[in-house]
Amino acid sequence: MKCFQFYNGDKKEEPKTPIANSGQSSFTDHEIKQPGSEFNSQDVSNTSTESRGRSQFPNMSERASNLKVFTFPELKQVTKNFGRTAKLGEGGFGCVFKGIIKSSDDPPKKIDVAVKQLGRRGLQGHKEWVTEVNVLGVVEHPNLVKLIGYCAEDDERGIQRLLVYEYMPNGSVEDHLSIRSQTPLSWDVRLRIALDAARGLAYLHEEMDFQIIFRDFKSSNILLDEEWNAKLSDFGLARLGPPDGLTHVSTAVVGTMGYAAPEYIQTGRLTSKSDVWSYGVFLYELITGRRPLDRHRPKGEQKLLEWVKPYLSDSKKFQQILDPKLEGKQILKSAHKLSLVANRCLARLPKTRPKMSEVREMIIQVVEASNGLGNPQPPLKNKEQKETSEEPEAKGKRRISDIKFVDSSWLLRVWSSKLVRTC
Repeated sequence: MKCFQFYNGDKKEEPKTPIANSGQSSFTDHEIKQPGSEFNSQDVSNTSTESRGRSQFPNMSERASNLKVFTFPELKQVTKNFGRTAKLGEGGFGCVFKGIIKSSDDPPKKIDVAVKQLGRRGLQGHKEWVTEVNVLGVVEHPNLVKLIGYCAEDDERGIQRLLVYEYMPNGSVEDHLSIRSQTPLSWDVRLRIALDAARGLAYLHEEMDFQIIFRDFKSSNILLDEEWNAKLSDFGLARLGPPDGLTHVSTAVVGTMGYAAPEYIQTGRLTSKSDVWSYGVFLYELITGRRPLDRHRPKGEQKLLEWVKPYLSDSKKFQQILDPKLEGKQILKSAHKLSLVANRCLARLPKTRPKMSEVREMIIQVVEASNGLGNPQPPLKNKEQKETSEEPEAKGKRRISDIKFVDSSWLLRVWSSKLVRTC
């Protein structure tokens, strides 16, 4: 396995173009960015608890990796010369194409893959590509998209940087929450997705000998396989967490408007609790079917967290924020419990937010209590179906307000219980 130098993102300025999503649907949210230069920014204070001697992800040469090295001609062939018929989507990173390769475990068997090709974004795009290889090359979990291999060639054609992933035929969660989706997600599937995502984040934060902060958790970066299992994808902005004894890492602010934690936006101090906030926002996406920031809605409904707040203290009013695509009043109680977990994640003070392993246990309780409420699992989406993406939203600063708890007795019982589970 070839070893790559990893750029740790200190003092870096993210590109002004939108950050790429999972690659299976067009990007629909705008990034957030604070001014600075990746080479000479002075926005990291001298008192920062940035990790001094831990600036890289584990070196690829020091850990076992099953990544396959592809040649550019190989990937050109399996994607039909990167033709339009093979194109799955396009984002800030570049274009994504569907391909078919031989299985390394069973050569006669052929498997579908998604091939992401780096566009002409220069140095910044390359750094995100390297981050992706370094992260997914050393981690493995059922709720993380599997990176099969990569291509890195420099020749007369220029720089070729590609990534080869397992193919996720049901696209992203964002695809199915869209008002234009022909395959809306049932409530039981949404709960399973919430649990899968919590498992993936808990693994990154707590279950390895190093911590990874996702930094761009959102519905478009959660993909669905043929069995509707959810997997986190797109680790180009991932960041190594602080070592023991230090509280945070300081970086330029990057991510997606509507998902980023307020303290991270204000200070650039990044912790795993920033991902917890983003997860809380995502839970309200699942409940309401609305995007965190939607400029196409009436002014009072554009910011999801501000719109839902008046409806949380009254069970009768709460029903009004449920996704209208969800059928059956029996899901109301389950949705309300999920909102309580979301509120925990959206605590204004980062220290009071739960760890993702604790969130995972709370979600398990919601799933078990729901007992399969909602519609049956939706049919598989036609793999060739193209869904129309929504228009990008306008950039702009926003204020994220606290959301008060309601009916907290159930949540407190779950929160304080000592559950022993393996997920």
